Amino acid sequence: MKILHLETSSRNCSVAVSEGRELLCLCEEISDGYKQSEKLHRFVEWALEGAEISLQDLDAVALSQGPGSYTGLRIGAASAKGFCFALEIPMIAVDTMLTMVQAFENQGFDYIVPLIDARRMEVYTAIYDGRTGAEIQGATNLILDENSFAELENREILFVGDGAKKASEVLKVKAEFKPEVFPSAEFMVRAAAGKFEKKDFVDVAYFEPFYLKEFQGVKKAEK
Repeated sequence: MKILHLETSSRNCSVAVSEGRELLCLCEEISDGYKQSEKLHRFVEWALEGAEISLQDLDAVALSQGPGSYTGLRIGAASAKGFCFALEIPMIAVDTMLTMVQAFENQGFDYIVPLIDARRMEVYTAIYDGRTGAEIQGATNLILDENSFAELENREILFVGDGAKKASEVLKVKAEFKPEVFPSAEFMVRAAAGKFEKKDFVDVAYFEPFYLKEFQGVKKAEK
C-alpha cells in the first residue's frame, strides 16, 4: 500500500509518503505562522518525487484529523478530499495527538501527555500510556491551572507539544517538558497502515476535521 500523509494542524506543515509501514519520504517545515496554504501542495510534489512515485500510484490519502488549528485543518481536509475524489482512492483519518506520542514510547515514562496550544491558558490534551502508546484519556480542551494533571503525581510524566511551555510555568506536578515537539506526518505511517489493512476509511464526502471546539474569530477594532 502506498499512502500520502498530510499533517496541517500546527505550524509544522508536514507531508510524508509511505509504502506499507516504511517511510519513503518526508517533507516538513515549522514556520512562525501557519503557511499550509503556501507550502502544502509544493511539499506533496516534493514528497512524491523523493519517494519516486506519482499521484496515480497512491492507494490512499491519510489526514491528521485534529484537534489543532482550525484553518490548518480545513486546508488539509480540502486537499485530502480533492486527491481522493480525483484519484478515486480511500481516505484515512489519524488522531493528531497520536503523532506526537510515538517517538517517545517505551523510554521510561509512565504517561505521555500531548499539549497543543489553544491560546491563553487553554490547551488541547489527551493522556497516553508511556510504554505502549495506547490512549488512556481521549482528547479534550483544558484550561491549565496549578492543579491540572494532579492525578498523575508521583509518576514519570512527559508533556510534549507547543502547549508544554506554558504548562511548565503553572503546573505543580513534576514532569519533563518538550515544547519543541509538533505533530508530524512521519508518525502517521504506522496508524494509517493499520487502518488501511482493516479498511477503516472515512466518508470522503461527509468527513469533517476534529476541531474539538467551535471556531472563534477575532473581531476587528472599530476605527
